[in-house]
Amino acid sequence: PDLAPALDAVTRRLRDPDDELGQRFPQLSGAVMAKGVEDTAYYRWSRFVALNEVGGSPAHFGTPPAEFHRNAHARQVRWPAAMTTLSTHDTKRGEDVRARLAVLSELPARWAERVSRWTALAPLPDPTFAHLLWQTAVGAWPIERERLHAYAEKAAREASVATSWADPDLGFERAMHAVIDRMYDEPELYAELTAFAAEITPAGWSNSLGQKLVQLAMPGVPDTYQGTELWDNSLVDPDNRRPVDFGVRRELLARLDAGARPAVNASGAAKLLVVSRTLRLRRDHPELFAGYRPVPARGPAAAHVVAFDRGGPGGGRFDRAGAGGGGSDRPGSDRGGFGRAGAVAVATRLPLRLARDGGWRGTRLSLAGNSVTDVFTGRVYSGSELLLDDLLDTFPVALLAPIDSVEAAA
Repeated sequence: PDLAPALDAVTRRLRDPDDELGQRFPQLSGAVMAKGVEDTAYYRWSRFVALNEVGGSPAHFGTPPAEFHRNAHARQVRWPAAMTTLSTHDTKRGEDVRARLAVLSELPARWAERVSRWTALAPLPDPTFAHLLWQTAVGAWPIERERLHAYAEKAAREASVATSWADPDLGFERAMHAVIDRMYDEPELYAELTAFAAEITPAGWSNSLGQKLVQLAMPGVPDTYQGTELWDNSLVDPDNRRPVDFGVRRELLARLDAGARPAVNASGAAKLLVVSRTLRLRRDHPELFAGYRPVPARGPAAAHVVAFDRGGPGGGRFDRAGAGGGGSDRPGSDRGGFGRAGAVAVATRLPLRLARDGGWRGTRLSLAGNSVTDVFTGRVYSGSELLLDDLLDTFPVALLAPIDSVEAAA
C-alpha cells in the first residue's frame, strides 16, 4: 500500500502517449517478456510443458467450450482478419508434440507412475529439468538422438539453473546427456518409453486433427507453418527450422486428390487431408466463413465435441444459450441470428475419456436441416440432427458444407 502513490504516478505516465517513459517502456517490456518469461521461466516451470508456449500461460489449463465460443465470436466481430496459427519459427515445441502431451492431462496417475520410475532408473541432479526432459521425449518420440541432445542442452542453458550459456556446468551437462543416451541404449528403458509414447499417440493424433481444424476454420486468417501439413515433432529452434520434404507432401496430396481416403496413422496423410480441404473450402467459398455461432450437441458425450457454424450474418446475434452445448438454438429458429448456412467444423475433445466412457452413445449435433457434405469423407447427411457415432466414425473431425458448395474443395 505504501507504494500506491508512486505506482499511480508511474501508471499515469505510462498511459500518456506523449510521455517519453510511455514511449520507451514498450521497447523494453517485449524484450523482458521474451527473455525473462519465454526463454527462461518456461524452461524452469515444468509441471506441464505443453502450456509453456509463446503467447500462452503455464497457469492456464484449457478453455471450456463455452468460453472458446465467446472468444471466437468476439474475434469474428473485432478482429476477423487477424492471423491464427499453431506453430511458428519461434514456438517452443511443435503443434503435434503439444497435442500428444495434452493426452497426459487425461491420465495423470499413469504419467506420474511412469515418470517416477524413469527418473529413478536414470536420475538427473535437477529433478525439475528432468521432468521437462521426459515430457519432451514422450511428446516427440521417436526422435533422433542428436536432436534430443541438442534440444536438452539449449533448454538447460536457457533455464539457467543447473547450467547456463554464461557459465556452463559441464558436469551437469554430461549427466544430462548420459540420461538421454540411456533412453536409447538401455533396452528396458527404451522399450518402456517407446511403448508409452505409442499408447498415447492415437489420442494425440485426434487432438492434432481437432486443433488443426479449429485453427483453420475459426474466425481469422489461418497460417500453416512450413512442414506442419503432416505430423510435426519439431522442438524449439533451430530444430523447427529443418528442411521440409515438400516432395513427400506433393505426392501425398496427389494421392488424396485422386480419391484416396487416408487412415489416421503415422503417414500424416489424414492431417494433410484436413489442411488441404479446409483451406480449399475457405478459398473457394469465403461466403461459408462469414459469421460465427456455436452448434449445440445433446447427449451423454456432449462435452466431448466442439462445433461451430461459420454461416453468414443475418443480424449478428450470438446465442449464448447454445455456447455450452445445451442451448436453445434449435433447428427452425433464427439460428442464433445467422441468415445463411455456412461451413460447420466439428472436433473431438478429450478422446481418452470419451473412449473410457463408451464413446458417443447417441450424442447428436443440432443443425438447421440442410443437406450437407463432409468434405473429408464425401458423405452426405440430411436432417436437423446428426449422430456423432456416424459423423465421426472415420475421422475424429468433420467439416460440413452445403451440398452444392463442396465440389471445388473435394
